[in-house]
Amino acid sequence: MRFALSVVFCALAGCSSTPELPVQPPAPTKADAVTDLGKDLDKTDHRVGAALVAIERNADKPKVVVAESRLAQSYLPVPPEQDVLFSMARAAKGDELDYKKQMAFGRQLAAAVNKAWERLEADQSEAKRVSDLKDKRIAELTEKIKQGEKDIWTMAGVALAVIGGVVTALVGPRTGIPLLLCGGAIGAFPFVVDSPYWNYIAGGTLGVACLLGLYLLWDYVRDKANEDTPKN
Repeated sequence: MRFALSVVFCALAGCSSTPELPVQPPAPTKADAVTDLGKDLDKTDHRVGAALVAIERNADKPKVVVAESRLAQSYLPVPPEQDVLFSMARAAKGDELDYKKQMAFGRQLAAAVNKAWERLEADQSEAKRVSDLKDKRIAELTEKIKQGEKDIWTMAGVALAVIGGVVTALVGPRTGIPLLLCGGAIGAFPFVVDSPYWNYIAGGTLGVACLLGLYLLWDYVRDKANEDTPKN
């Protein structure tokens, strides 16, 4: 009981000494989720921007203006009707001051969107870093647990081997040697389980146990038959 408590306290002490993991931002941990979307958005923005440049440079060609306008619209979602009416009213008014105000608003909005996108990319990078730290911590704790289990099996095997040695010296090898063998088997158990040949070892052990059981049964039946055989 004291040994078990000491193991628990040591484990708790070890866990408390490990540094805390940083908070993971609510963002995808795979770079592709952000990178691919960013590439698609950039392509859309570039195509729309290029079409608008073509419209400006061909303002004297109505057919080109209409064709490029329709092409630019194909890369964008359908705007709400109220926004269309707002733009039509602005175009009908033709006030240069209104255009300057809308251009300033557009630049501010584009800057805010770019800043938010940069923040998203930073959060994604941090989320990936923290996720990798968590995976590493899980692997380390799993390895510690496995090592602790191996140590317990080893200590149990050593203790049983010591008891077997004492029993061999005091009682006799017939009782002590099986304890020694059991101690060795217990100590080797975790290493055998982790071995790639575990299936073969387990199958062979089970087969030997079955053969030993059949032999003991046959020996018991033979002895019973000899006891029931009348002596001359």
